[in-house]
Amino acid sequence: MGTPYLEHLNITVLDVDKAVCFLQTAMPQLEVRGGGTGEKCRRWVHIGTDHSYLAIEDRGAQGPGPHQPYIHPGMNHIGFVVDDLDAVAERLRSSGYKEGMSAIDHPHRRRIYFFDDDGNEYEFVEYLSTEASERNDYRL
Repeated sequence: MGTPYLEHLNITVLDVDKAVCFLQTAMPQLEVRGGGTGEKCRRWVHIGTDHSYLAIEDRGAQGPGPHQPYIHPGMNHIGFVVDDLDAVAERLRSSGYKEGMSAIDHPHRRRIYFFDDDGNEYEFVEYLSTEASERNDYRL
């Protein structure tokens, strides 16, 4: 058996199309792999690559729930590795998306955070080293 990896993450949103637009603005190479409707789900899509994806669902909520990231248990942010952080930031800024928390400078990685239309925070990280020991150095 191979090394485990995260295949997908499932999130509920108010508007599937807006969520897809945010993700494809940040990472145009992501593709909608499939979608449909269900008994409990008004609409769903899987967006990602051949190996991993986000499952995005609209279950009919009329507004955000009571969860406050970094305060209540639940998701705080979703992280994606990207090749060109400046290009991601420019696309999201020029499309009007709100920036999230600031990242600490690190010699081997750069990060930026943005919120989607539902207030979900996404981290985008560009690694500046191929060495795992440098990429994963948490002492800084």
